Amino acid sequence: MRILLADSLDQSAVESLAASGHDCTSRPDLTAETLPEAIAGTEVLVVRSTKVSEAALAAADQLSLIVRAGAGTDNIDMAAASERGMYVCNVPGRNAIAVAELTMGLLLAIDRRIPDNTADLRAGRWDKKTYTKSDGVHGKQLGIIGLGDIGLATAERAKAFGLTVTAVRKADRSKEALAAIRSVGIRLVDSMDELLAASDVVSLHVPKAPGTIGMVDSAFLAKMRPGSILINTSRGDVVDADALLAALDGGNIRAGLDVWPEEPSSSQGTFDSILAKHPSVVGTHHIGASTGQAQRSVAQGAVDVISAYAAGRPINCVNLRLAPEGGCQLSVRHLDRVGVLAKVFAVLRSHDLNVQQMENQVFVGGHAAVANINVSQMVTDEATAELCAIEEVLSVNLDV
Repeated sequence: MRILLADSLDQSAVESLAASGHDCTSRPDLTAETLPEAIAGTEVLVVRSTKVSEAALAAADQLSLIVRAGAGTDNIDMAAASERGMYVCNVPGRNAIAVAELTMGLLLAIDRRIPDNTADLRAGRWDKKTYTKSDGVHGKQLGIIGLGDIGLATAERAKAFGLTVTAVRKADRSKEALAAIRSVGIRLVDSMDELLAASDVVSLHVPKAPGTIGMVDSAFLAKMRPGSILINTSRGDVVDADALLAALDGGNIRAGLDVWPEEPSSSQGTFDSILAKHPSVVGTHHIGASTGQAQRSVAQGAVDVISAYAAGRPINCVNLRLAPEGGCQLSVRHLDRVGVLAKVFAVLRSHDLNVQQMENQVFVGGHAAVANINVSQMVTDEATAELCAIEEVLSVNLDV
């Protein structure tokens, strides 16, 4: 396949893809504006932070797979990709440890005022009296918002520092997630208000989504404890910048920020941010996932996604409908012969039954198979009878 790498990817991954016979082109210089001019002929696009716009997808004449070498996919126009039948796959969890490490680094830097210490030393000033006034983090309460891979990795490291970790209880968590929460020793509370009122530190680990954009607003900040610390290593848009500035000016909280509401589109440039200049803020350059270990792991994850797609079994796809809407599941056991499914689909089409999802599996020996087909509407008795009448069909079952 022809693969375009529109961001830098660890060289080991490029070599692995090339060794598998793929035609790889590395263009880390591409931007949202220049990508449309370079994407023609590309079958697989790999990006990290480069924005993939509707214009780029419109210019992509052969593109079928977009790989985000990371977890978040908000830099990709998901609706435009889905309309064109393009898979959008991510690489979740591979950079969780790196982000968790930076989260703890920001917390310690704020508590011990490490940047101010360093600045004074470099300026030739010795002020031990001022810098011995930090309180320490042992025994403090850390409220984590977002218990995905990064949130859990942060909780593990926080527990090692002697913090008590709290999160909000949710009814829809899986058994696996609850087991991980118990294993780490995270205390669950019933509401966000309870978490904010009890936390000395609040750390954000949520994706950018309609429900999270601006979630840290003036009301949220007002519920935080006086003197507490807000850490954001998730997405800049999660925090209302004006509300945070007001809280910082009021002297109520301090903040550690790796992400910003408006970041430069390139890796180097000017950055004029009132938040970044605030004396109560310790900031970094959106480097949470940027360790050598994390990038090698993410790169291998991208290779795994591409290899799985080439083998006909896409993984980590974020724009496929997980469950059909309405209708029912049709289970057709049939002889494994050429043209059987074509006959089945002809019957479905004649009854205006659209196939939403389908999987056909062959039994050992290769004599029989079963097709599990999700269709858009209820299958009538007439349609069922026609399916049963197909010579090669062994049985038909419906599951509403």
